[in-house]
Amino acid sequence: MKQLRQRAGIRAEEVAYKLDIALSTIRNWEQGRTVPKLRIDQFEALLDLYGCSFEELTAAVKETNQAVA
Repeated sequence: MKQLRQRAGIRAEEVAYKLDIALSTIRNWEQGRTVPKLRIDQFEALLDLYGCSFEELTAAVKETNQAVA
């Protein structure tokens, strides 16, 4: 997931602010500790921020979590 954010040129703090969630939540996603559990509006905003498709985001989540396991 971190790669998607970096590709979009966005800092983790910006994502946290725009989604109204804690920065630690973003860090946990990127380190594979947790998976995104968002409201639909937050999920749509995340796709817009990252400039990616649903498929790209879900693949990134799976990849991140597999790397940790």
